[in-house]
Amino acid sequence: MRILVIEDEIGAQEFLTQRLKEKGFAVDIADTGTSGIYLAKTNDYDIILLDYGLPEKNGFAVCEELRANGDNTPIIMMSVTDAIPYRVKGLGIGADDYVPKPFYFEELYARMQAILRRPAVLTSTLLSIDDLVLDSAKQVVTRSSLPIYLTRKEFSLLEYLLQHKTVVVTRGMIMEHIWDLDLDPFSNTIETHILNLRKKIEGPEKLKLIHSVPGRGYKIDLAR
Repeated sequence: MRILVIEDEIGAQEFLTQRLKEKGFAVDIADTGTSGIYLAKTNDYDIILLDYGLPEKNGFAVCEELRANGDNTPIIMMSVTDAIPYRVKGLGIGADDYVPKPFYFEELYARMQAILRRPAVLTSTLLSIDDLVLDSAKQVVTRSSLPIYLTRKEFSLLEYLLQHKTVVVTRGMIMEHIWDLDLDPFSNTIETHILNLRKKIEGPEKLKLIHSVPGRGYKIDLAR
């Protein structure tokens, strides 16, 4: 999953980036309200962590503009101001949660997970095809009930493919959802991860699931 952190304090940026990447997220950083709006409009994010005290445009202005433009990406506002009127306003203009600073990262992460589990229509945390099962809540993958070890990026890549089962996803779509802005678009990182994923979930006696679609991208399907 890909997260946008809109935060101007360097220490907070570095802390959040490190901890979120440890959890397997791709992270982009914006250090002003204006740059945060630009990134949110030009990229597709799963969640936005939004500081209130930003240069150029504060967190309330950023949230209001994104919501006015029809952006429904979940937003967690972060602020050193814990006063009730600020919380009420933040939630009232469209933020999904409001977290006062300082905070424990594990609490922030739990709030993020709660929001990410809250789609418009409640769905299972299990994704599957053939005898391959991915449990996004437990972060476990099995095939024929046997556990398969995946790196965080491999897990995110498989999860994304399963979320779009039978649909062709382009290289650009994978880059946008699984990697952050630091990835060189001309590198073979995606191809390498696809290859490694195939080696782990497929075998000589197993049905091939991940298919390359020449000139278009990849799909996970029971048939080509």
